[in-house]
Amino acid sequence: MDELRFDGRVAVVTGAGGNPSLGRAHALLLARRGARVVVNDIGVDPEMRHYPDRASAEAVAEEIRAAGGEAVASTASVASAEGAEAIVACALDAFGRIDVLVNNAGISIGAPIDTISPRDIERHIQVNLMGSIWCARAAWPHMKRAGYGRIVNTTSAAMTGFAEQAAYAASKGGVWSMTRALAAEGLAHGIKVNAVSPGGYTRLVVSTLEADSPLLAHSRENLPPELSSPAVAFLAHESCPVSGECIDAVGGAVQRCFVARTPGFTERELTPETIARRWDEVMDESAAETVGLAAMDTSGWGLRAYAAADLSGDIAKTE
Repeated sequence: MDELRFDGRVAVVTGAGGNPSLGRAHALLLARRGARVVVNDIGVDPEMRHYPDRASAEAVAEEIRAAGGEAVASTASVASAEGAEAIVACALDAFGRIDVLVNNAGISIGAPIDTISPRDIERHIQVNLMGSIWCARAAWPHMKRAGYGRIVNTTSAAMTGFAEQAAYAASKGGVWSMTRALAAEGLAHGIKVNAVSPGGYTRLVVSTLEADSPLLAHSRENLPPELSSPAVAFLAHESCPVSGECIDAVGGAVQRCFVARTPGFTERELTPETIARRWDEVMDESAAETVGLAAMDTSGWGLRAYAAADLSGDIAKTE
């Protein structure tokens, strides 16, 4: 098979500073394959401690340039609409287009649900979920105009249920749902949106786990972040055959994560007792089917035109 190349393509990778980091690994691989890259990172860990200069977005961009590639650095934050617009504007100003968006920026602060601070809960949503939404929203009109785009979002195995990670899991579960919604929306515009659930020895892991954690030692010895990046590159390539999928990519393993529905049962005169009596049918996975995208065309449904709400909460008038 010919090498999957990105010559002529422009890629934005958020959270791509740091060493080691998943974003850095993604950016380096895309650049080696010919992409011009915007390396985005604000340069701090979840505790807002600044990384050394060698771990900055500019350091990774310089690493790409030193290897013969093209890259620029962006230090705008994904956590606001304005920051996301600035990141995309950086790509347009430097390279004139945006073809690929890798939403990799994220934070993780583990704590029991009854002790984690409200601020830290909000930060998970602002960075992990809203950061992905803001960046996709900023890139979307340019991809839509071009009739082409690839967005790769970052989920996590935590969305399936990790103790003391409720805020993180909620944010990543939201990213997964957003991925499927945007995949359905992008069908008509040549935009494919997928998600990767990566893992590896990264600055996030180092800042989250205790120094004597067995998981930290395991990730350091067995899970280089570079082993997650090929899945990102595949999903970001023009030949990617799917949209709306989530691919686990950890330590060299590549697996599909999907939503399934059991046949269950249907009964019009339904009662709680009926459900209790037939519960085994609800839970029987032997004939479960994959749940595809709800790519419903609403154009003929007579939906009211969208109108943005003004600051007073009233609905703004549309022309």
